[in-house]
Amino acid sequence: MILNTFLAAALGAAASVSAAKSPARYAMYFDQYHTAALPNKTMTAGITHVITAFANSSLFTTEPSGVYTPFQPLSDIRALFEQDVKLCMSIGGWGDTAGLSLGSKNDTTRRLFARNVASTLDRLGYDCVDIDWEYPGGNGADYKQIPNSKKKGEIAAYPHLLKELKKAIGTKELSITVPGLERDMIAFTSAESPKINEAVDFVTVMAYDLMNRRDTVTKHHTPVVGSLQAIDKYLSLGFSAEKLNLGFALYAKWFTTAPGVDCSNGLGCRTALLENPDGSDTGASGAMTFEAANFHPPPTNLTIAPDASCGAGTFHKCAEGSCCSQYGFCGDTSAHCGTGCQGGYGRCNGTSTLQSFYDAVSKSKTDEVQGGQWYWDSEGPFFWTFETVDLIGRKFKEIYKARNLGGVSVWSLGEDSYDFELIKAIQSGVKDSCGASAKSTHVGRHQRRSAH
Repeated sequence: MILNTFLAAALGAAASVSAAKSPARYAMYFDQYHTAALPNKTMTAGITHVITAFANSSLFTTEPSGVYTPFQPLSDIRALFEQDVKLCMSIGGWGDTAGLSLGSKNDTTRRLFARNVASTLDRLGYDCVDIDWEYPGGNGADYKQIPNSKKKGEIAAYPHLLKELKKAIGTKELSITVPGLERDMIAFTSAESPKINEAVDFVTVMAYDLMNRRDTVTKHHTPVVGSLQAIDKYLSLGFSAEKLNLGFALYAKWFTTAPGVDCSNGLGCRTALLENPDGSDTGASGAMTFEAANFHPPPTNLTIAPDASCGAGTFHKCAEGSCCSQYGFCGDTSAHCGTGCQGGYGRCNGTSTLQSFYDAVSKSKTDEVQGGQWYWDSEGPFFWTFETVDLIGRKFKEIYKARNLGGVSVWSLGEDSYDFELIKAIQSGVKDSCGASAKSTHVGRHQRRSAH
């Protein structure tokens, strides 16, 4: 990859000021679906921002505003971290674009949206707000229902919305979460990116999910090389290195490979159909967190789910005849009962991915060239891709330090509770600006989990 003149200059400037770098920004997402087993204060030490996910974007488009209630009291969340931690409210997330589209539409809607966000921050006691719009300009979950051609106006509207938000919240911080795949960076044009950069305090680059259900051949979902390419793209667009956070994911992803395909070499293998023509999920791919519940059998005292939530990390099973989907919800559709269903928590017609996951973490291989961890289960057949301690170390050296970035962001707090080894590695990397100490002292997850 040949760096253009702007990027080369940016990288040179970054290197020249590396000695004067300020303390790292360490942002941790905390989502409502992974709260069962959380790291202690020793492991959360150094976290500067906690981003609770998510507030629905449509709440902020009306007069009066809708009422957002965090999934836990903020006082309880603050108690998990160091005293000076900042709590941020994240708005949006995958599939929630309606309120952001409406809120950004014109000057009037932007002022209303920003005013409602600011009053919510004040009412609840938040220190900052994060806008997780996936994605301005299109390619979101609804891209088949609302084509990108209908969202062109969002490209110019996006920086205006951010500017209005920053004006409304004053000294409180504004961050955004942005795509790691260039195909989704529709709103991040050379004309608009400097305006976006100016409006925000920091930017989380999702250097993960770089393979998703819209792909048709296997690749790593969070490799070193792909993560660096994402960061370099934003630098070339005019984003400040000190505002960029390198994103990390505490989960593995799996993808069903096509029948008859030999994927023993890992990459470039044809997949099964992962997305339906209407843009919905076929159920042939998914994710698995490294939380403790995924490494233990279901509890023996399960009760019927009162709200359709079920599966690992809960004490709830589905009613007779219902299936517990890979995402933890009861139902009887193919999405609930097909591949990835949680057999210990309900009926299951498809192939469980749990044993395959155990094999992946104990038998996986490292692609040293791309910087990714992978495993192919020929029985599934499933292709697995995920992060490791050693690869985290490489990212701190080859991306975070090399590009003099301002910080890191992690999704999410409760997803590494089996042994917290990834969180420990990130904590060490933030502290040392290099993953070497984590790499030299860890006993690999592959060894500890090989019994499964």
